[in-house]
Amino acid sequence: MAREATTLLGPDDPTPFAIDNAEGRSPFLLIGDHAGAAIPAALGDLGLTAEDRARHIAIDIGVRGLGRELARLLDAPFIHQAYSRLVIDCNRDPAREDAVPIQSDGTTITGNRALNDISLSARISAIHIPYHGAIAAILDARHQAGMTTILLALHSFTPVLNGSVRPWDVGVLHWHGRTDFAKAMLCAFQGDNAICVGDNQPYRMDSTDYSIPLHAIGRDLPYAELEVRQDLISDDKGQLYWAGEIHRTAMSALTSQQEEGGKARHMGH
Repeated sequence: MAREATTLLGPDDPTPFAIDNAEGRSPFLLIGDHAGAAIPAALGDLGLTAEDRARHIAIDIGVRGLGRELARLLDAPFIHQAYSRLVIDCNRDPAREDAVPIQSDGTTITGNRALNDISLSARISAIHIPYHGAIAAILDARHQAGMTTILLALHSFTPVLNGSVRPWDVGVLHWHGRTDFAKAMLCAFQGDNAICVGDNQPYRMDSTDYSIPLHAIGRDLPYAELEVRQDLISDDKGQLYWAGEIHRTAMSALTSQQEEGGKARHMGH
């Protein structure tokens, strides 16, 4: 395996994040913490096979294409991570041990064993900090421009985990802060009998999450974290379909909130 340098990224490595539709003017900002699967050349293959590097342990399958299409439909920027969460997980506090996992879903990531402080700091400095700095910069710019922002985090989950079949098509995650938009999206999804929606399922948002607590809860912004089942968005057709469903649901939730806001203002007169 290649040796890790203090300066992690080389000239042929991708930048740590990319932004689709950067000039999007809608209230929505989309983020994809696990949308990429790149590994810096200095790290070799982390001791993983090509098959493992394409699995859910390395990437949220389908999120890159889903986010690209949803950004177009919503006229929203989509900022997404280029590197695999096995290099460093951008939805974890970098101080947490699971920010650089040694094992994931039964697979040992040998390239992450015995990671020293210098190597860990290199991953944080090269990938984690620039990604979150870019999100913060976009939010700052939107705030200074007087733009409303609703933060939507896009993730995907496996149909089966530890032998248990997960019945949900999509999950809406929320925790503290401005949960009103997440609950409005949940209500809109629940209005469609063809969709099996989870309320904080298959995961419950808590302090292990990093991006939404930092950027949305920390700024008192409305938000939702969406988990779409991977087999539903593993190809272009599925990504286009679910981008359409999420677009419809997000706009329905936005309209319902605007109507409620209008009623509240009317009652105040």
